[in-house]
Amino acid sequence: MERAQVFSVVRAALAEALELPEENINEESRFKEDLEADSLDLVELLLEMEKVYGFKVSDEEAAEILTVADAVILIMDKAAA
Repeated sequence: MERAQVFSVVRAALAEALELPEENINEESRFKEDLEADSLDLVELLLEMEKVYGFKVSDEEAAEILTVADAVILIMDKAAA
């Protein structure tokens, strides 16, 4: 699984959920500070990624996600396992 492909899926999901243009979302974007996402937004993203990629994310893992890159890395790690 390519990192760019995972990022593209995550960015599209975030853009739709947060009603933001995709070009405003990059891997360095912080969920709370830059994207103004709350914890519910992150949970919804993770639930969508669980459906798309077929894995579960623990509460502890979710708590460590601060940036879009963190989410991409977690998804890649989970999908590879």
